Amino acid sequence: MKFSIERGTLLKAVAQAQSVVERRNTIPILANVLIEAEGDMVQFRATDLDIEVVDRAPAKVERPGATTVAAVLLNEIVRKLPDGALVTLADNPQTGRLSIEAGRSHFQLATLPREDFPVMASSDYTTNFAAPAGVLRRLFDKSKFAISTEETRYYLNGVYMHVATGDDGPALRCVATDGHRLARIDAPLPNGAEGMPGVIVPRKTVGELRKLLDDDEASIAVSVSETKLRFATPEITLTSKVIDGTFPDYTRVIPQGNTRRLEVDASEFARAVDRVATVSSERSRAVKMSLDEDRLVLTVNAPDAGVAEEELAVAYGDDPLEIGFNAKYLLEIASQVDRENAVFLFNSSGDPTLMREGNDTSAVYVVMPMRV
Repeated sequence: MKFSIERGTLLKAVAQAQSVVERRNTIPILANVLIEAEGDMVQFRATDLDIEVVDRAPAKVERPGATTVAAVLLNEIVRKLPDGALVTLADNPQTGRLSIEAGRSHFQLATLPREDFPVMASSDYTTNFAAPAGVLRRLFDKSKFAISTEETRYYLNGVYMHVATGDDGPALRCVATDGHRLARIDAPLPNGAEGMPGVIVPRKTVGELRKLLDDDEASIAVSVSETKLRFATPEITLTSKVIDGTFPDYTRVIPQGNTRRLEVDASEFARAVDRVATVSSERSRAVKMSLDEDRLVLTVNAPDAGVAEEELAVAYGDDPLEIGFNAKYLLEIASQVDRENAVFLFNSSGDPTLMREGNDTSAVYVVMPMRV
């Protein structure tokens, strides 16, 4: 195998592949990236046995072939090569080395046989559809903050993607929750997605997927089966196992009867919460919200450090209310709001609170209160 490729193109492909590789590996081959050169394209394939990413890049192939080499090491080398350099990679089966040359830089890296590299079995996908990158990015970006990190509740360690009925008809819906907060995001249902099985997309896959979704113009081909799902662009294919578990009935958690309505400037609210929370060093710092006619007072009381208080002008016309929340949860939810105003709907100081962006019901958040 021998091919030449522009350094920027190579870096983009290798960086995407190596991010899937687990740093602590007991199986040496899983630390490697499989490089396959044929025609005028080179493929870089990496896997951790749960996720597989394949990145394709144009190259001048002199000798087709394939080998595997340490993914993180290759990425570090390419990253440090000068911009615009032409990089030549050639493997020598006799020495078991891959040579990398760019200008006056020469590297020889150890390789492992391509036959040892595990390729994820292809699945029979029952549902295939295409969705704009921007739509998928919104679904996952706005829900992923609520993914649980508790390993014992493994079925909450991802985003539940399924077909649902939203306020505007059939929707592609993403839901995540950790029991303290919940995010439910809807998008119009793409053609072909009607019979899609509901799947739980693992946290790591959501993070890797984000790299495919930067280009708003791109269309992402999505394939789903009961056990796997695949997201593909012409350059990159990301295949992942789904979490084998049942996502709980989240609809029971979303309050329906919350009538006390608070409307507040989202960015102003987030900055005020951030400021008052400064006095408390605890991770679970509680912020007390005291509501009165068109007035919101945020208070944090940390006995060992001091007290912080800030008043905001808001739109609120119901009975006075005092309710406490974890500051981190409030900040995370407020930072999801793209529109100018955030709307909070309360029932009482002990009940879950609903939040949405203005009058838009396609993104709904629920947060549990704290005692303060």
